Amino acid sequence: MSNCCGSDKTEKNQTSCCAKDEAPANSNCHQEVTKPQTSSCCEPKPQSATSSCCPSDNKRSIDWMLLSSGTFVVITYALYLVGISGVSLTLPDWLNTMANTSFEMFNAMWWGLLLGIVFVGWLNRIPREVIVSVLGKGHTKRGIIRATAAGVMLDLCNHGILMVAMKLYERGASLGQVMAFLIASPWNSFTLTLILVGLIGLKLTLLFIAFSMLIAWLSGMIFDRLEMNNVLPMNPNKVDLPEDYHFRSDIKRLFKNADHSFSAYVDMIKDGISGSKMVMRWIFFGVVLVAFLRAFVPMDFFESWFGATSAGLLLTLLAATIIEVCSEGSTPIAADLVTRANAPGNGFTFLMAGASTDYTEIMAIKDTMKSWKIALVLPLVTVPQILLIGWLLNTFA
Repeated sequence: MSNCCGSDKTEKNQTSCCAKDEAPANSNCHQEVTKPQTSSCCEPKPQSATSSCCPSDNKRSIDWMLLSSGTFVVITYALYLVGISGVSLTLPDWLNTMANTSFEMFNAMWWGLLLGIVFVGWLNRIPREVIVSVLGKGHTKRGIIRATAAGVMLDLCNHGILMVAMKLYERGASLGQVMAFLIASPWNSFTLTLILVGLIGLKLTLLFIAFSMLIAWLSGMIFDRLEMNNVLPMNPNKVDLPEDYHFRSDIKRLFKNADHSFSAYVDMIKDGISGSKMVMRWIFFGVVLVAFLRAFVPMDFFESWFGATSAGLLLTLLAATIIEVCSEGSTPIAADLVTRANAPGNGFTFLMAGASTDYTEIMAIKDTMKSWKIALVLPLVTVPQILLIGWLLNTFA
């Protein structure tokens, strides 16, 4: 099979299951290099097969946002560690606040980032047909329900979920399935649900879960309809299952031929890191922005304005949009809005708005799906639903 730079003889030796998972014939060279071409049912490709195509691929431009944001987090995190180690440092209050923010936020989200990297690397090695069959057929009610349920059950923070959701899009899930998975996921992990039960009670927690699943399902249906009517661009990675496809047979073959060597796991982690960079650049940038907000904008300004009123609900939405808070951090803040401000709708809005208006998610969607339209339609579809349910909770709960 020929590629963009000439004939690659190693491609001829791939098994048929790999051929299904290759990039389209008209894809460019860099797409073929960056998209993993081997699933676990195939032998690893020789290094020359990935390096001979376009030599310039090894000289990629530096991602200055990732580098600068990551450096900021590392330096401020180190300053915090130095400060608590007993070494006397005289730092201005604003720099201490930034160091505390980096320490707090990174400690809250590191495990989600790590698991997200593992999931992304693992998904690279799963044939698209398997993923599509698990999520169900795209552009169907059942497919949206399955994606919503998967989002609720997967125990990851919102940053890890974001990386997995973007990988599902690249592996062929429909736009509606990806959005349903992303919207249902951020705080609906088993661990955080138990914490929320302890903070606000079982009744409100169950209401929050039910309403979040409803928003995810309705939004998924809307996105699928917009995609089918060509209002939003179709997923170019879409995969249609053959009529004679058997999920169990494919899973058995996958596990039988899987490579469990140490080097295979190392390669999986490397792929996960590479595939997650696009999302991590915005996550670290979010930490930087929050550090500056906390250092120079008094938090009393936010705390005194969140009552169970229409204005308080809108201000909660605004705060959730501006403040980049990991799901572990959003849960206690939302609980505080319920108990102190007596505003359950505000608490629900704060939890849900992170997946709808957060700039990290919007920019990651734009970079992955190559569409500003999709990224901006996300808040247009979800925010009215969130505000309506928030108002109903404030009024009747």
